[in-house]
Order: sequence, then C-alpha cells, then structure tokens
Amino acid sequence: MTTLKARLKDDLTTAMKARDELRSSTLRLTLTAVAKEEVAGKTARELSDDEVLKVIAKEAKKRREAAEAFEQGGRAESAARELAEGEILDAYLPKQLSDDELTEIVASAVEEARAAGAEGPRAMGAVMKIVNPKVAGLADGGRVAAAVKKLLAG
Repeated sequence: MTTLKARLKDDLTTAMKARDELRSSTLRLTLTAVAKEEVAGKTARELSDDEVLKVIAKEAKKRREAAEAFEQGGRAESAARELAEGEILDAYLPKQLSDDELTEIVASAVEEARAAGAEGPRAMGAVMKIVNPKVAGLADGGRVAAAVKKLLAG
C-alpha cells in the first residue's frame, strides 16, 4: 500500500475514534475515490503516491466548486461544510505556489517559448507545455492558465 493511502486510512481511524464526523466522512469519500480510480480501466492496480495526490487534488477541487455553487444558491451552511472538507483535503496536498512564484516560473517559460519562436497569444500551448511539468500539483490549472494569458497579453 502506498504511504499516502496508508496515511489516509490511519487518519480515518483516528477521526472515527475521536468521533470527528466531518473529517471521517471526508476521508471516507476520498478513500472511496482512490479505490474507484484503482479499479478503473481494464485491470485493478495499486495507485502510486503521485496518483493518489491527483485524486485528492481532484476531490479538493470538487469541494471548492461545490462551495461556490452553494454560495451562489444561497446555501451558506452547505458552502461552509464544503469549504471545511476542502481544507481537510488541502492538508494532504503539497504547499501551493504563491502568485509571485507562479509568475516567475511562467515568465521564464514565456521567455523560453519566445526563444523557440512562439509569439503572441498563440504561444499559449507552447508555454503551457513548458510550465505544466514544473508546477504539477503545486498550482491549480486555472491559475496557471490565467498567469500565462496575462503575461502573453502584456
């Protein structure tokens, strides 16, 4: 078993013993998503820590989007619960890049792409190919795309 998956299971056991309903339900749903991902495809397999991180990131993103939808729908209590679940999941993810750090990485990628002959807004794909491996798991894709667009436009 991967170490991150084992940590999730251990934390679930601890949360259940402490009768922490929010934490235990969040971890249960996350472990279910991991198990579902393991049996997806033609054969069942054990996920690596990186793959488990991707599942956790996807689950955290779902929580943020749900909280936003609840907020727009006037259901503040449900939105607060979704945000709380997202915070629990964020603890398992690597620290996100700050805006300054992200801008610095994107700026160097833009320079690299321009040196390779990519110009203007059409260079977005080339820049994203350079940036994505560097920021994988450290920044949300939407933030990265927005930073690239901003630097290519300006």
